[in-house]
Amino acid sequence: MELRDEVLREMVLLRERTPDVSGSIACSVDGLTIASDLTGGNVEQTAALSAALLALSKRMAVIAGKGALEETLISGTAGFAAFYAAGPTIVLTVLADPGTNLGLLRLEGRKTAASVAAIASRK
Repeated sequence: MELRDEVLREMVLLRERTPDVSGSIACSVDGLTIASDLTGGNVEQTAALSAALLALSKRMAVIAGKGALEETLISGTAGFAAFYAAGPTIVLTVLADPGTNLGLLRLEGRKTAASVAAIASRK
């Protein structure tokens, strides 16, 4: 099975386990889309910005002395965007609706990122 198909399967499972997730995208750390479960929106732009934000977040964690980056969470008036390093080469971005259970989002987001990282390491 192709990397894209396996990653997309994990993203669909994430949406099934976390009802408030409205979509997700996996991209390379260079900002190239690997798989997308987004409804609408600009996939390429989201991928590019996700990669840039992950790089900035990793650097900030180091500068601030907060250890290895676990996630970056953006809270907006229309919901949330969570960003995870899925191994050394993939960024997983998860979009969620307002009122999302953030504990569940963080738990399932990290779990999905770990699964995506494992898939990528086999390819």
